[in-house]
Amino acid sequence: MGNTGNQTQVSEISTLLVLRHSNNSIGVVKSVSANGEVVDVTPENKNSDAVMRIDASEHSFAEFYADFYRRLKDPQDYSFFKVREFEAYEAAAGLQSYLSGTSAAEKEDLRQYEVSIDAVESFRNQMSLQSDGIAEKNIDDKKSSFVKYNANYRFQVEDVNWDAMSEMGLDMEILEELGALEPLLRGYKTPMLVTVRDGDCEEGKCVDARLQLRLDNNGEVVVHVHRVQKKVDFRKKFLGHKFSKEDRRNLLNSGNMGRVADLVDSVTGEMVPSLVSLDKLTNELFSLRMEFIRIPDVICGVSLSAEQREALRSGQPLFVENMVSRLNRLFNATLQFNAEKQWLEFFFNQKLREDRFEWCVPATFRGATLRRWQIEKLKAGETTYIRGLTSKKAKIYQGYISFDKKLGRIDFSFKKPRKR
Repeated sequence: MGNTGNQTQVSEISTLLVLRHSNNSIGVVKSVSANGEVVDVTPENKNSDAVMRIDASEHSFAEFYADFYRRLKDPQDYSFFKVREFEAYEAAAGLQSYLSGTSAAEKEDLRQYEVSIDAVESFRNQMSLQSDGIAEKNIDDKKSSFVKYNANYRFQVEDVNWDAMSEMGLDMEILEELGALEPLLRGYKTPMLVTVRDGDCEEGKCVDARLQLRLDNNGEVVVHVHRVQKKVDFRKKFLGHKFSKEDRRNLLNSGNMGRVADLVDSVTGEMVPSLVSLDKLTNELFSLRMEFIRIPDVICGVSLSAEQREALRSGQPLFVENMVSRLNRLFNATLQFNAEKQWLEFFFNQKLREDRFEWCVPATFRGATLRRWQIEKLKAGETTYIRGLTSKKAKIYQGYISFDKKLGRIDFSFKKPRKR
């Protein structure tokens, strides 16, 4: 790509090209409008200051793209391509020229080069799993950790309003010791409650809260404080939704309601199919519109069927076996989409109190769609017969299944269990 001797710094900055499927036009992405439309610059308008500039590192780009994609009103109308900033206009002009004389089949070949939201979300999930142990490490070298934070994450240390943090009784060292700084810089809420000074009350008054860094309307980094609220009053409607007893049990135990609900948009008044989750640390309810829910094709090395992805997308729990951890070890877990975290949660064989929680029976088992009568039997705690299962060696087999209410999974047996 020409002389790279003086491009070391520039090549670390990327941007996005957008392909509009409606008219086959190529542009360099500038921003996303308030109504979720892509604002782009044509290849002829070579104003590098106008385009979107993105940290090219895997961590930063994945966090950026996941947020960028969720802001789009109709993401299926576009395809996006990651390119280096200094060659964006040249690449856009070349891609536009290619599209001018290409067939529909040749255009389909471009899909292998576009940025896949499923691949990005899968990468973020792997990074989330890998970061589980980071908070347990002792950070002795403050200087090296400062450089690490600046290099890798969505927000930079120097962008944080440390004066505002100081008013809350916090500083960088305290946040590091709590294991809260890294999640903040990655754009997440602190995984634990942090005691902060309450500026609205008398001096010295403290409250517990989760913190999160956000960009305000002026593009400034601000600290958002999620204070601990009183116990949720499920007698009150949430955006027009009336909670059932099962909804309440699910939210209190797993944090996820486990089904799709029609919620009333507070601005437009329209009914919006959404998932609902509860932040059990702060007792806040969160919802996420169905159009923003993405389920990857592959999770931790396991390919999910269309039925399994749809079950997860609709908020149901799904027990998945033989997933591969970052240490190349096999593990089993129950997965469920969390609207507050906007991603899948992993439940690792935890004991659940049946008086407070009731798992939804999955709609599929090992790729086979369960019939209504089978689901009803499983809900009633009965064993039912299933046929048409396919092994990894493509052999058809059958057997008996029952539902483990404590683990939220379906158990299989070749022999019919004896009645007690």
